[in-house]
Amino acid sequence: MNLLNYVDVSNNSFDATDVPPWFSSLQSLTSLIMENAHIQGKLPVSLFSLSQLQTVSLKNNRINGTLNIGPTFSSQLQRIDLQNNFIDAFTQRAGSTVQIILIGNPICDEGVTQSYCSFPDQSNSTYSTPPENCTPIPCTSEKVSSPTCKCAYPYSGNLFFRAPSFSAFGNKTVFESLHSKLMETFKSHGQPVESTSLSNPTKNSNEYLVLNLQVFPAGIDYFNRTGISSIGFILSNQSFKPPHTFGPFYFKANEYPYFAGLDKGSGKPLSTGVIIGAAIGGFVLFSLLLFAGVYAFRQKKRAETASKKNDPFALWDPNTDSGGVPQLKGARSFSFEEIKKCTNNFSESNEVGRGGYGKVYRGNLPNGQMVAIKRAVQGSTQGGYEFKTEIELLSRVHHKNVVSLVGFCFDQGEQMLVYEYITNGTLKDGLTGRSGIRLDWMRRLRIALGAARGVQYLHDLANPPIIHRDIKSNNILLDERLNAKVADFGLSKPMGEPEKGYVTTQVKGTMGYLDPEYYMTNQLTEKSDVYSFGVLLFEILTARSPIVNGKYIVREVKEAMDRTKVLYNLHDILDPIVAANSAPGSVEKFADLALRCVQESGDSRPTMNEVAKEIENIMESAGLNPHAESASTSNSYEGKGKDHEHPYIKESLFAYSGSFSPSRSNG
Repeated sequence: MNLLNYVDVSNNSFDATDVPPWFSSLQSLTSLIMENAHIQGKLPVSLFSLSQLQTVSLKNNRINGTLNIGPTFSSQLQRIDLQNNFIDAFTQRAGSTVQIILIGNPICDEGVTQSYCSFPDQSNSTYSTPPENCTPIPCTSEKVSSPTCKCAYPYSGNLFFRAPSFSAFGNKTVFESLHSKLMETFKSHGQPVESTSLSNPTKNSNEYLVLNLQVFPAGIDYFNRTGISSIGFILSNQSFKPPHTFGPFYFKANEYPYFAGLDKGSGKPLSTGVIIGAAIGGFVLFSLLLFAGVYAFRQKKRAETASKKNDPFALWDPNTDSGGVPQLKGARSFSFEEIKKCTNNFSESNEVGRGGYGKVYRGNLPNGQMVAIKRAVQGSTQGGYEFKTEIELLSRVHHKNVVSLVGFCFDQGEQMLVYEYITNGTLKDGLTGRSGIRLDWMRRLRIALGAARGVQYLHDLANPPIIHRDIKSNNILLDERLNAKVADFGLSKPMGEPEKGYVTTQVKGTMGYLDPEYYMTNQLTEKSDVYSFGVLLFEILTARSPIVNGKYIVREVKEAMDRTKVLYNLHDILDPIVAANSAPGSVEKFADLALRCVQESGDSRPTMNEVAKEIENIMESAGLNPHAESASTSNSYEGKGKDHEHPYIKESLFAYSGSFSPSRSNG
């Protein structure tokens, strides 16, 4: 790991260990943080000679002997924190500006007044707009002198950075780059910001870097409500992209009351008596005008409201059009008796799958259509409104590469979804051989294209746009002609127009497919689906699960890849069926596309529209028509077993729709 530059493995229950020799071997190391890690012994002088080293923090260990940083210590070294160890001597270098903290060591016995035996004061660390050769001026009231020496009411709050790749909070250059990026963002969004100030860098209990931010208005001494709303929106919805070294962040604003009681003509606060008098007078007048009417209206509506809350379909007569819910398109309501009849009273012979949510049954409707019925078990049902929202969403989804919702049942306390029946199970079944169908390279390309088109439809053409949030091989189903269909919308998130491009949500998904950027920031975007789709492409190439015996397929491919060799040197990882394909260059192009999809930054990933077009190009270069349908049914495909077990038996949509919802301190 000779490129490793930031190490933090603090607060672990390691066995007592002598100072590891690798401390001095990481030539790119900038920060070494191993607090409370049971390390003992003397620190080697060579550690401090690492050319990139900035910070060493080994608090609460058993480091002993003499601390000697040597004559050739790194020119970038800024901070050595060895609190609460057993150091009894220190070889100090004249003229050294390195901040050293030895509080709690024998060298700092009572009465010692050396600077390294007291806490450094960082409370006045401030990084702000370069001043215009001015001197800060005293300000009245609650105004603050800005970096340009003007008194104003700043909008303030705290920036929390979850994973900064540095720990030297005295590094002014790093914070100046953050400040420059802030001002650049505000200007590009046309915000009325004259200057900003960053101050008091500290770490909180979660080991996050916390910075106080003050934003000063331009032209006037306070922001209006629109300005505050716009600035808060930029900082809260990730429009602001900090320098890479700061990692993901979130913003917590302080209340901004200054515009609430200001006389816009004078710029002075209104008197307290005027404010109170106006409020009381308005309240009394409002109460007299509305009291009689509101009381009667509320009494009349109270019973109706209670009824609607208990039954969101109370006013919906599924047998008429006039009483229906207009948001439902193409999905019909089934009674419990109808479902019971078409599944032969939910017989075991019709059960084709089960999972944590419930069971899946095969059913035959009176018109002969075969369906898959997803029945929730008691205790896993959603609230009425949540179930209603889900069927409204699914009823709007109509695409040949997306599983269709035929209808639903919301009767006798039951919640059931009725889908079209897919005969050949999941892509996972096909890749592992469970379905009995041999998926050669050409068929895999066609399946990948169908799946890409299905996800693209959800992102670009569904109304509202939908982020699937659980793209994986278990949720790609194959029909009788091996056409791919995206399935299982249990974790999907619809996006309204105000949210277009992102939505803040609790992290949910499946381990191995989960977008790391989404996991770190809670900011869900369409690019989170693109990451999962990239993992799916690797699965198509290798026929391996994303994580096997602790090995992650994305990392395995990256480490093995060599673009100067045939098949990028991936022979040992590729499925033999893929490695033996007869279309030169197509596997390499497919691997390149998968790698683009799993870039760490969502901004660096392609859209699903671009993914679909690239797969079309790969197919054309391999001699396939990407716009042609498969000409035969799966029963005629080579390798189709005559008596193979039905792919839905024991494992199906349900068994494959488990999700990973990690417990996180920040929700």
